[in-house]
Amino acid sequence: MDLPDPYRDPDLVTLYDTDNPAGRDHRYYRELADALGARTVVDLGCGTGLLTRALATGTPRVTGVDPSPTMLDFARRQPGSERVRWVLGDAATIPPTGDIDLVVCTGNAVQHIPTDGLPAALRHVADALRPGGVLAFESRNPARREWQEWTRPATEGERRTPFGRLREWLEVTVAEDGRVVLDAHNVIDDGEDRVYTSVLHFRTAAELTAHLLAAGFSRVQVDGDWDGGPVTDASRILVFRAVRG
Repeated sequence: MDLPDPYRDPDLVTLYDTDNPAGRDHRYYRELADALGARTVVDLGCGTGLLTRALATGTPRVTGVDPSPTMLDFARRQPGSERVRWVLGDAATIPPTGDIDLVVCTGNAVQHIPTDGLPAALRHVADALRPGGVLAFESRNPARREWQEWTRPATEGERRTPFGRLREWLEVTVAEDGRVVLDAHNVIDDGEDRVYTSVLHFRTAAELTAHLLAAGFSRVQVDGDWDGGPVTDASRILVFRAVRG
């Protein structure tokens, strides 16, 4: 998974867990791991490791994989990090052992994977999973067209942080053919605007299902929310659960 490092700034990475706290999504993945009785779990695109460390309670052997060295440096300093094996990299760094029970890819991280890289990334995950093992992830629903809400008037705000007052907003610079280029502006006290650009790929349920089947998965389930609701145009997310064939 070839991702840029939008959190290469050690100041901004300290805000990530505040901006993205544990919620219904984390509960969904924890409950799935429990229901599967998963003993080996990989959190692909683990970021700061908030969910990763929660998954590593009890007996599971948990590995957190992320391409951001800044994120992983932060993750390694958090309480409970010693229970996790942290790996810098993408899906290609997961050994093809064929014995992993569960791979999760949360925070819509799958949207960072470009279309030409998605088939290989899914094959790497499939090769790591045991027969009957599960890949679970979520992705924003393109029918919702959420990127239209990412404008400066709708997202601009100010707050105090440990490193000074921060003014921030989002702006979309490109939105075509399911590809959205998003600039996150972060202006600190000295006036410096730290702009971090993300490229997000919006894919339909049918498109992602086809990629999963081609990679060797079967019994692909797609829900429109964390409670197993149906997919509609109004669904904010698509929640996937695919079994290794």
